[in-house]
Amino acid sequence: MTPIACNLERIRNQIADACGSARRDPDHIALMAVSKTQPPEAICEAWTAGQRLFGENRVQEWQAKLPQVALLLRQTITPTDLAGSHSEQTPSSSSSAASAPVAPNPLRTTGVASPDAPESATRMPFRIHLIGPLQNNKTSRGAAIFDAVDTLDSLKTADRLSAAAQALGKTLPVLIEVKLSPEATKHGLAPEDLPGLLAALRPLRQIEIRGLMTVPPLFEDPETARPYFRRLRQLRDENLALCPTLTELSMGMSHDFAVAIAEGATMVRLGTAIFGRRSYP
Repeated sequence: MTPIACNLERIRNQIADACGSARRDPDHIALMAVSKTQPPEAICEAWTAGQRLFGENRVQEWQAKLPQVALLLRQTITPTDLAGSHSEQTPSSSSSAASAPVAPNPLRTTGVASPDAPESATRMPFRIHLIGPLQNNKTSRGAAIFDAVDTLDSLKTADRLSAAAQALGKTLPVLIEVKLSPEATKHGLAPEDLPGLLAALRPLRQIEIRGLMTVPPLFEDPETARPYFRRLRQLRDENLALCPTLTELSMGMSHDFAVAIAEGATMVRLGTAIFGRRSYP
């Protein structure tokens, strides 16, 4: 068993333990492998170990990795793998658990490396979400090469994403990122602005609001992050009547995901715990 496979097995057991303590069903927790700065080989190793949901921080980084990931997967996958491997690891009880259908040729690579042709995206036998800030000049490309955008925080970006998705003939699932920390490095919508944005998003038929996402400050003691997770859950509950599809809670990372699960997370985003410490360029 490879190191990444061992890490994934350990993490799945830890998620099951956290769910047991919180009296929750582990099948209702989606595990996202955060593969930013990781090489294509690491992504394929995680895929081979059964991981089917990934997150990347930058449009340009994922676009650059796409051709090599596709090439490596061609060398390892079988037609049987492709038949059912594009389903997203999302909570089975959630109304948003449906995933995009598998394209006839999931690994076509026509034009994926060309920034001038963002509509020519590769279909992978897994789902890939954008979990970093989305610049307005990259919305078209992001809509093309990601299965979902988890960091929506403005109507302007939503308008651009909706137009891009319409041009692609797709509906794009989104999470709204809420900023609950005063840190200048954190991104997201102010909590008090959430109801207004939800109302403004109603006419946009090409994006589907699925829930909320947040990144709390990094604390040495994971328990210190609990109030941030609890606040996000409260915001979700307070706005469900306004937006019934607002069900997902993406919160919790490698050091604090057990606390996030206790507070209602439906998706946890783990990078270091799966791939090891990152080596930044």
